[in-house]
Amino acid sequence: MNELDEQLRILIPRLRRFAVSLTRNSSNADDLVQMCLERALSKWDDKRPDGDLRAWLFSILYRQFLDAHRRSRRYARMLEFFTGRDDAHPSAERSVIAQSSLQAFDQLSTEQRALLLWVSVEGLSYQQVADILGVPTGTVMSRLSRARQALRQLSDGEITRPTLRILK
Repeated sequence: MNELDEQLRILIPRLRRFAVSLTRNSSNADDLVQMCLERALSKWDDKRPDGDLRAWLFSILYRQFLDAHRRSRRYARMLEFFTGRDDAHPSAERSVIAQSSLQAFDQLSTEQRALLLWVSVEGLSYQQVADILGVPTGTVMSRLSRARQALRQLSDGEITRPTLRILK
């Protein structure tokens, strides 16, 4: 492990320099390097023994940057959708609808909000969400369906608080 520490100490400034060139912000670059190193250490067993450590770390860093960039674009699109900022002059009606949709979303349970964000905003597949939660894919699909239904009902004013199903 001592040899690995030494190799990482040599590579960190290079990784940081590359991250700064990608993010154009030193604090974001530091965060990106940290995420990269965390990912590399957690996936150390997956690394090919004969592979180049530097290339592997740069690859991880670049993929982390792309993923973060995609997430921020999805988040911006979601904000655009809810706030209606894609119009040059959004109507008052559209602003009220967006505001009520955000309020309805806030009223959902934490689990329902997480499911909707993972699938709709983050773009995770049902299988990926099932793996995260440790449940079958069908369970994710039914929970997501109930979350969408609750959001629709809250948005339409049919209910004031989503109901939870009590299981044995």
